[in-house]
Amino acid sequence: MIDPWLPPDGVRRASDVITVSVGMFKGREFRCPAADALKARGYRPIRSVEQPREPLEHFAFGPFMAACDSRGHSGEGPSGADFGTERQLHDGLRQWSAHGLEAYRQAFPADADGSSLHEVVEPWIYRHRPRDGDPWQAREYKLTVWGRRLQSTDGKVRELRLPVTRLRQEKPPESFVGAAALVLAEGGSRPGPERVRIVEFALLGGPPRTLFDGTSEEARALYRTEGRTALASVLDGQEYRPGSSCVECPFLAVCPALRRAPNLLGAGSAGRPRRSWSVTNGRNYRICPARDHMRRLHLPAADEVEHDPTAERGRALHAYLARCHGSGPVRPCTVEVPESWEPPGYDLPEAERMLGARLLRHHAAVCPLRLARNGTDVRPEPRVVRHDPAADVIVIAAPDLLYRDADSWVWRETKTSSYRSASNRPLLEQYPQLALAALLLARGDLGGSPDRARIELEVLRPDGADLEVIDPFAVGTRTAAERIVRGLVGGWLQDDHYPANPGRGCKRCEMSRWCSKSDAGQEQ
Repeated sequence: MIDPWLPPDGVRRASDVITVSVGMFKGREFRCPAADALKARGYRPIRSVEQPREPLEHFAFGPFMAACDSRGHSGEGPSGADFGTERQLHDGLRQWSAHGLEAYRQAFPADADGSSLHEVVEPWIYRHRPRDGDPWQAREYKLTVWGRRLQSTDGKVRELRLPVTRLRQEKPPESFVGAAALVLAEGGSRPGPERVRIVEFALLGGPPRTLFDGTSEEARALYRTEGRTALASVLDGQEYRPGSSCVECPFLAVCPALRRAPNLLGAGSAGRPRRSWSVTNGRNYRICPARDHMRRLHLPAADEVEHDPTAERGRALHAYLARCHGSGPVRPCTVEVPESWEPPGYDLPEAERMLGARLLRHHAAVCPLRLARNGTDVRPEPRVVRHDPAADVIVIAAPDLLYRDADSWVWRETKTSSYRSASNRPLLEQYPQLALAALLLARGDLGGSPDRARIELEVLRPDGADLEVIDPFAVGTRTAAERIVRGLVGGWLQDDHYPANPGRGCKRCEMSRWCSKSDAGQEQ
């Protein structure tokens, strides 16, 4: 039996008009289903505090869309220096936006030749007034779409162009396509079009991809088949999914799932914009502030760096272990690892695949499932998300594994190496995620008994497995952890501009293409 949908304490329904953005139908990991349901149903916090805004533009498609708006309204393209956004642009976002505009022109060359399609300023909104007895007690329903809206001169054809960073192998769900097609067929001025078309285009470049091309009646039929049930799922969403989306969520203060961790980072930020942070962000920022910022913008990374065979082998190995630890009955891993062990989506070179199998066989000697009693004791690759209100930062951690030893939680990190090497640096400095783990465990943040709570570092090498155990309650451990985490957070928390730090690292930087300060960026 499904629990009835209930809003959290501290909110009120401010409108009986249900407004759903078609993007909510995608339901990807970065979305929070409960927040989407609250927004769509017209709920607002009873008490709201206006948050300071970031000086820089943080929406990667914002400058591109503003430039297209300028072109559509004036008939001319934007100047190279003015993208029409309210906020300043980081150098990387400026380079990316200029690239995206050129990719858009190449994807739709007919636009420059006076195509019969022209930009539409008026938004397309599908409106529906339900009969009495509506299950969501709505006076009206509104469906909206985001993207480039175009229409033929005679109004018989409408086209929605959806900008994406790059085309994914999998297409958006049919429920999303059906809902968008309905808006094109029924929204906006009347009479409606005879034909509607929805295409995706990548700002990275390449030909566009058609998601739907049919009559208005076919669009309505697709929505009836795929969209109605999905709309109910959006409106009845109950899963709170803390993460980076919490930064701009109006319901943060009343969210029952986001746990508070006061002074976790040991830093204050009175009057500063709310942000999210992870140890990965901290490491990237320490190397180059611009690199961290561009990664946060989700600008496309260079494949040859991002998908280096060694890095891919590490990702594949972690995915394999997560699947073994999280599926079926709780059983310790064994040395029986097949030669073709790669999870779906990976295609490693033979040498990396064979090395990966060898490393995985060594894992059997230190597999933590030897201590787990049942499935509730094991959490592969969980997301640990906390709000530090003193810094007003959403802290995000992703342990490789949390498991319970008796009543105590153990934080396990797994690393791989193709050779044996010794480092004189302390483990918490080599792997700062261990420092954050130490702070969380020492505070009792994960719950459970402190008796056996600990951090484990598993290092898989070709000749065996090492297992290092760290006591988070030791005074020296906590002191070092506080110093390391504060060192990673301090400068970043006060930085508004994220300047580049050009140097030797540019050659192996996956963001260098979008950085005018790097050698690769200067060659664009």
